[in-house]
Amino acid sequence: MRALRIIVRNPMSLLGLILVGIVVLSALLAPWIAPYPDHNGAVVDFLNNNRAPSLKNLMGTDLVGRDILSRIMYGYQISLVLGVIVLAIATPIGTLFGLIAGYRGGWVEIVLMRIVDIFLSIPPLVLAIAMMGVLEPTLTNAMLAVTLMWWPWYARLVYSIARGEREEGYVVAAEVIGASTWHIIFREILPNCLPAIITKMTLDMGFVIIIASSLSFLGLGVQPPTPDLGSMVAEGARYLPDSWWLTVFPGLSILVAVFGFNLLGDGLREALEVQS
Repeated sequence: MRALRIIVRNPMSLLGLILVGIVVLSALLAPWIAPYPDHNGAVVDFLNNNRAPSLKNLMGTDLVGRDILSRIMYGYQISLVLGVIVLAIATPIGTLFGLIAGYRGGWVEIVLMRIVDIFLSIPPLVLAIAMMGVLEPTLTNAMLAVTLMWWPWYARLVYSIARGEREEGYVVAAEVIGASTWHIIFREILPNCLPAIITKMTLDMGFVIIIASSLSFLGLGVQPPTPDLGSMVAEGARYLPDSWWLTVFPGLSILVAVFGFNLLGDGLREALEVQS
């Protein structure tokens, strides 16, 4: 509650919380609040295709007559599911690597961190594109590709913290009384890494959405007719500037999600630092 009060008192953090809330609620409640919930799939309505924004379709319709606002809401579902699953897999793996390397040191540190350096030496988007170029472009493979490029950043973050904490008095005291390595890693050092990990996870949600949208923009992510923000931008880009709504609104939806998670992450970092 104290951290929440700190976030609410900061106007920019509060704005981020509101934007994230809008994105999450739009995704969760899409089947009930979307103007045309059946437009999330293979539906055509050529009588209303490529219509500009109006009271009937607030963000217009696409080339086959599907409501863009409804598809954006369902597109948020794909983006959030992808982000949650990627971070749920990448964070524990990277955290475990960083904790072991930071605490044990020696040859264990050298081997584990050189593995991390190999992954970090490859540009993330290039690695994801290379994987998706080999694998079938599905949501599962997109998650695998993004996860493979994301865990090393958590390993590097946690390693830098654990390396500094292993010389602290409470760690030395735990070693003196005979505590096991796993006890020291998970019960003594890990709690001091959690504020940084939580903050990074919040910030990374926005970056995962950008990477996933980039893959879809290139035709390597979620495939039509499943609504995805990146593929909607790519489809509409061919018809600029005449049918501007096909690209502008999906692009703005990505901006809102990324901006919201970044503002919330900054506020969460400040709140957790004060709490610590």
